[in-house]
Amino acid sequence: MVHITPVVLCGGSGTRLWPLSRKSFPKQFVPLIGDKSLLQLSLERVAKPGSRVIAVASEEHRFMVTDAMQAAHMAGEVILEPVARNTAAAMALAALRAEQTDQDLLLFCPSDQHVPDIAAFRQSIEQGIAAAESGAIVVFGVLPSFPSTAYGYIQQGADRSDGSHQVARFIEKPDAAKAQDLLLSGNVLWNAGIFLCKKSVLIKALAQHAPDILQACSDAIAQSKKEQSPTGHTFIRPNADSFASCRAQSIDYAVMEAHANVAVVPFRGQWSDVGSWNAVADLYAEDQEGNRIQGQGLAHQSRNVFIHAPHRPVVALGTEDLLIIDTPDAVLVASRGHAEQVKDVVAKLEKNRYAQAVTHRKVARPWGWYDSIDMGDRFQVKRIGVKPGASLSLQKHHHRAEHWVVVKGTAEVTRGSDTFLISENQSTYIPVGELHRLKNPGMVELEIIEIQSGSYLGEDDIVRIEDNYGRTK
Repeated sequence: MVHITPVVLCGGSGTRLWPLSRKSFPKQFVPLIGDKSLLQLSLERVAKPGSRVIAVASEEHRFMVTDAMQAAHMAGEVILEPVARNTAAAMALAALRAEQTDQDLLLFCPSDQHVPDIAAFRQSIEQGIAAAESGAIVVFGVLPSFPSTAYGYIQQGADRSDGSHQVARFIEKPDAAKAQDLLLSGNVLWNAGIFLCKKSVLIKALAQHAPDILQACSDAIAQSKKEQSPTGHTFIRPNADSFASCRAQSIDYAVMEAHANVAVVPFRGQWSDVGSWNAVADLYAEDQEGNRIQGQGLAHQSRNVFIHAPHRPVVALGTEDLLIIDTPDAVLVASRGHAEQVKDVVAKLEKNRYAQAVTHRKVARPWGWYDSIDMGDRFQVKRIGVKPGASLSLQKHHHRAEHWVVVKGTAEVTRGSDTFLISENQSTYIPVGELHRLKNPGMVELEIIEIQSGSYLGEDDIVRIEDNYGRTK
């Protein structure tokens, strides 16, 4: 039986799905399909429960990745990129790391796609095994259903004896007229960005077509450090200086377009890269007027409107062809014809120093989350959730005091030399400069309301003395 090691690529900022997806919490981590994130669904699609995977992610998102792996009942390694360097470098890191183990056949998959038909997906992967074992790099293409300008295309060439097709050429994202012509030609597929190959084949191809990328990644992996997470997953940290010197380029440009032995296998099932709000809208059923509603939206005398409203009622009255995306701290109203330009708006917001361009009001942390619900002159109010068994760092603040009120569960509080329990409707006070720690000793999530007061309330006013997540270094 052939053993395939899945490599899930978790990079990308997902700015096309702003304001739901932001750099600090990209779309692959957002619970977008039911209560599951695209990353969790990707893990469940490419691996069986209990199997091992390799994930490549940024340092900032490491615990979101392990949370998804736990939810999908997967074990494995997370390679932490010190900086983003696109897919060629990410795949090189994974292949080089696999070279240090007994893993041979690697399946590279993006973490932000939606493929409902798992059986059809796995059948396509199995169809590509023979070509991959013979030394080809196998790319998987989606049978196009409309002339999309949002995807790159693959033109299929001659039949191969292994059941795949030779890739004739890769085609960049076309304009509308070119996309129509490609669809009518009948021998093209959308490029899904999914690859299957031997680790040795990819390393050799990188050496041939992108030796500088391979060298930088080789140096980074050779000097990498290994660390166990509190959940039992392994973090691999490549050397930051070596990896920072790596050129940023996609695997398509760096290798695939120039490599001679690239095969393609078609996938005929439902697929979406969830790359725009129009793509998200298509995941929901439409009413008689073409409206699609998620959450508490209401479309009245409106046509072809998508409303994302998980938090409060949002009403569209007498409108057409709109995308309305509501979040606690930002709202997007866009023409459906301008969905691809959302990333340009995010760039403008970031240039103008709007925090909402990058971060959410609710922020994920390795121990849980916090939600900044109110702030004013010299005070800030947060809701804080702590996972069962988790704890914040042992820390102190130079400029602020804190008052904690438990609203759910039981908290174990360390304050100075004292450690004690407080339960729902009980509270405690942490003076300025006092050493303190918050822990959840229970089996359910702990929630508290934290009222901060002081001359400076920034997140950088934290002096960590001890930390379970390596943040004191």
